[in-house]
Amino acid sequence: MADRGLKSKTAPRKRVRLAPQERQSLILDRTADIIAREGVSALSMDRIGREAGVSKSLVYAYFPGMTDLLRQLLQREWRRLRRLQAEAADRAETMEGLVRAVTHVYLKYIDERGMLIERLQAEPSVSAIHDPTEFGRDSAVGYLAEIVAEHYGLPQDIAKAATDISFGLPAAAGAYLLQRRLSREVLEDLTVTMILGTLNELKREHMARLQPIRRAPPLR
Repeated sequence: MADRGLKSKTAPRKRVRLAPQERQSLILDRTADIIAREGVSALSMDRIGREAGVSKSLVYAYFPGMTDLLRQLLQREWRRLRRLQAEAADRAETMEGLVRAVTHVYLKYIDERGMLIERLQAEPSVSAIHDPTEFGRDSAVGYLAEIVAEHYGLPQDIAKAATDISFGLPAAAGAYLLQRRLSREVLEDLTVTMILGTLNELKREHMARLQPIRRAPPLR
C-alpha cells in the first residue's frame, strides 16, 4: 500500500528561473515552433505562454502585442540567417564556393526551421519592418552585388538586380525541399547551377554588346 501511495504521487515540476533576456528568447523560440508547425493563424498570446511555460501576462510584459512579438521574431531570424550566410561567404575562395556556401546555409535553415521567415513575411503588418543593420536584405544584396560586379565585369546596377533576383531561387528551392521530392543536396546543386548559369550568361551577353563591330573590308 505504501509503495502504491508513493507511486501515485506526482513530483512537482521545478520552475526554472531565467534571466529576462533568456525568457524573452524562450518566448520567441516557442512562437517560432508554432509557426513552423501550424502557421501564424495558430498563434495566440495565451498559447504562446503555455508553450513557453509562462503566464499570458508575462508574455505581454515582454511584448506589447502580437505584431510586436512577430516583428521581433522576424528580425531575429533574418539576422541569424544573414549572419550565418555572411560567415560562410567570407570563407569562400571561388564564385562557385560563395554561391554554394550561401545556398547551403539557407537550405539547411529551411530544413531545420521550415518556412518560418516566409510565413512571417506573408503578414503585412510584420513584413513592413525595415532592418537597417548589416544583416538586412539590402545590405546582403549590396555586399554580394559588389563581388558579382567585380568578378563578372558587370555594371553595378545590373549586378545588383541579378543578385537581388537570385535571392529568390534558394527560397523556391526551400519550398520544394519541404515537399521532400528531392534531397537537399540535389536541390543545392540545382540552385547553384542556375545562379551561376545566369551570371555567366549575363557576362557573355554584356561582353558581346561591348565588342566592336567587325566589318568585312569593302570590295574593290
